[in-house]
Amino acid sequence: MSKGNARIQWGEANMEEEKPRNGSGNGTQRKNLGQALIEAEFITPEQLDYASKLQQKQKKRLGEVLVEQKLITPEDLGMVQSIQLNVPFIDLGRHVVQLRALQLVPEDIARKQTLIPMDIVGDALVVVMADPDDVRTIDDLQVLCKMRVEPALGIPTDIRAAIDRSYRAGGEIQKQVSYFETPFPAKLDAPVTPEILARTPIVEILDLLVTQAVRDRASDVHIEPQEDRLRIRFRIDGVLSEAFSLPLNVHARLLSRIKIMAGMNIAEQRRPQDGQLSIKVADKSIDIRVATTETLYGERMTLRILDKSLALISLAELGLQSEALKKYRQMLKNPFGMILISGPTGSGKTTTLYASISQLDRSGLNIMTIEDPVEYRFLDINQVQVNPKAGLTFASGLRTIMRHDPDVILVGEIRDSETARVAIQAALTGHLVLSSIHANDAIGVFFRLMDLGIEPYLIAATLLGVVSQRIIRRICPHCQTLFQPPIEECIAYREETGEERTVFHTGPGCNNCASTGYLGRIGIFECLEVSEEVRRMLSVQPSPSEIRNQALREGMITMRHDGMLKAKAGTTTLYEVLRNVVSVN
Repeated sequence: MSKGNARIQWGEANMEEEKPRNGSGNGTQRKNLGQALIEAEFITPEQLDYASKLQQKQKKRLGEVLVEQKLITPEDLGMVQSIQLNVPFIDLGRHVVQLRALQLVPEDIARKQTLIPMDIVGDALVVVMADPDDVRTIDDLQVLCKMRVEPALGIPTDIRAAIDRSYRAGGEIQKQVSYFETPFPAKLDAPVTPEILARTPIVEILDLLVTQAVRDRASDVHIEPQEDRLRIRFRIDGVLSEAFSLPLNVHARLLSRIKIMAGMNIAEQRRPQDGQLSIKVADKSIDIRVATTETLYGERMTLRILDKSLALISLAELGLQSEALKKYRQMLKNPFGMILISGPTGSGKTTTLYASISQLDRSGLNIMTIEDPVEYRFLDINQVQVNPKAGLTFASGLRTIMRHDPDVILVGEIRDSETARVAIQAALTGHLVLSSIHANDAIGVFFRLMDLGIEPYLIAATLLGVVSQRIIRRICPHCQTLFQPPIEECIAYREETGEERTVFHTGPGCNNCASTGYLGRIGIFECLEVSEEVRRMLSVQPSPSEIRNQALREGMITMRHDGMLKAKAGTTTLYEVLRNVVSVN
């Protein structure tokens, strides 16, 4: 097939035979996309007719419609187009984008034309394109790069993801840093006014930092002054790694810019402060929670990124084993009582609480929440934000909510005796109360409530169940492979499950997971339903081991065991399980 024929864009349909570009009438004609897909037996004529009608109505390309309607996979569509265009089809998840090639094409051009330079082979630049038949763009690239361009075909979504992974903000940030004409005090002794900030590129630096953090799926950004530099770290999938290293003269200006946006006091550097701001990244609204504190080398700041555009996770997607999920859903059907989610900070407790109330009947129930902060806004749910300055705490807010005829109450966190007692009273008086609490495991929740001054008989009378959880990293599905883990991990698996096993899954690393071997996270859980026997035991103040043994007899799966089952299934690694969950004897 001649590559000099008419252009075919990603999924572009032309229901007639295409004519040669030069209009001479010579040359090989190329079948339209729809006919090629039928001949390759990827779709039927009826499916093509259906997709063509949708295409005309939606003003989209045929391939895009076919993929959206799940009539064909992006990979199959790409293979057919690759044959049509006589160009290679590149899987960007398995091919490494070389830095020397990336440096030849600016990011704005790559995004605008949906392409990414992948490698330099001989005297040619290999460019993966959504439309490798776009001669004008290829000619422009050859002029820009001063070398021959060899086009290849890629899936548009994969190309855009590769652009996000490959183009880092580091070079642009260093460029902005170089614009500082005069040294700026490394320490925050001198006042920094809005007028000074307006004369610096600090706004661009902040935008680049947040944009890169969102692209990297970071949940937190740590801005930490060191003795000789400003360290920027991202927490991705629960693990911190250094993202940038900036000169100290950026420190004061960057923090002051963030403080102004978050409504904080820029003159206060020694007293801890909290604030919140909103910023747009690629047309998405991103909420950022800000916290500061003084350290030996100056004020540090942590940004918690809350992406409002992300869809809520459903209960089924959290990672609960089928029996535990069934048990938990049964708990949520109770008209009154208390359900507690336990775990350390960052273990996904709020995610589980949100998934829980999202499945309740929001039209027939009055669901009210008291949160600090409100991280996700729900339709048809009344959410209240804690405001200590106005005297609105978890306890006082809970008392206020009780006067508004609630059916279900979500309390963001039980962190003191007063809140615990009011929540217990709410559960006793005919309300379903959901909340989080800090405890190491499900059994520890009983004793944490006792530490807060709640009598055991009240715990037994109100507590329906407890879910304790951690979040662990998933193995990257794109590079998943089998391997033999260290003997210590195999021994731990055998001791927990009683099964001898030496081969498990791992991820050696690829482009999709930034060579970490992990992509995304999943929860590991232990779900304890408070049975009549456990209630009876609470009345005589048993030891933790006695309650644990009873819960195990009743079928509770511990977090460690749940993690081992997920490692066996190839969802995660033994290393991740052992890193996050300690053994409880």
